[in-house]
Amino acid sequence: MPLDRDLDKPLPRIGITMGDAAGIGPEIVLKALSDDEVASACRPLIIGDTKVIKDVAEIIGISATAFEVTDLGCLPNGATPGVESADCGRAAGRYIEKAVELWRAGEINAISTAPINKHTLKLGGYDQPGHTEFLAELTGTQEFAMSFFGGNLRVVLVSTHVSLRRAIELVKTETLVRLIRFSADQLSSLLNKPVKLAVAGLNPHASENGMFGTEEADEIEPAIEECRSLFGIDVSGPYSPDTIFLRAHRGEFDGVIACYHDQATIAVKSLSFGSAVNVTLGLPLIRTSVDHGTAFDIAGKGIADASSMKAAILLAAELARIKRGVNISS
Repeated sequence: MPLDRDLDKPLPRIGITMGDAAGIGPEIVLKALSDDEVASACRPLIIGDTKVIKDVAEIIGISATAFEVTDLGCLPNGATPGVESADCGRAAGRYIEKAVELWRAGEINAISTAPINKHTLKLGGYDQPGHTEFLAELTGTQEFAMSFFGGNLRVVLVSTHVSLRRAIELVKTETLVRLIRFSADQLSSLLNKPVKLAVAGLNPHASENGMFGTEEADEIEPAIEECRSLFGIDVSGPYSPDTIFLRAHRGEFDGVIACYHDQATIAVKSLSFGSAVNVTLGLPLIRTSVDHGTAFDIAGKGIADASSMKAAILLAAELARIKRGVNISS
């Protein structure tokens, strides 16, 4: 979707959490905010630690004074790139909490998050498995879903960070009906149009008429029929997982329901790596994020690619501008 360039309207204020300070988060945030397209699309506010921002800015050769930072002072001595620590995990959790506080206060219109590390987050005292669950808890959201946007490809996940065995157990008719209805509502609202959805099969070739499993016939097909007949949703499937994502990427569908985490993310990252954005559906606030992790192995080297961070911020700005009813701070 093209950005609204009507400069008579104030630019949206986007809060950007810098993620795990020992990862590439601070670097990709600074690189993304140095891009002219980002600067013309929003008014960014980094939520993190000034000490870390200054250290990383020096590494990549830019001026830290060009950026506005809400300094939480969690890491007064900075962070050691590439080294997991409880301090960085605790700080990453605090950045997320602060972002929600700022949104509640009406000081930012949307949140865009740099990557966190689930292990260090736990070391820091947080039990949430990721941003999606953390933000849902902070906002009291009961119904939510992880999704990825990569151009025309938009994928919503039945399950996220669970074992594959558990993910298969979660593919149930009742669960799918709820998710299809939820996805149709959320995507229609975000895209401002009725949407056409597809559902990926669970088994190879969507079970090939029962040859490779019964989940399609027993659980997925009844859910699709119920959503079509009772709720009037334009949804079809189940389709073979090895082709449906490419079809959606080419524009045949507005969204795909994926049966488990890697079914979605392998497709998204293969087709749109660097431009894909993680979007949490169902939250009362707009939240976007990168489609990759902390990359501790290259942290501090100044070589991280900020493309996904840039895309996440631009999408947050676009969605915030669609939602024009919010107050924008001066």
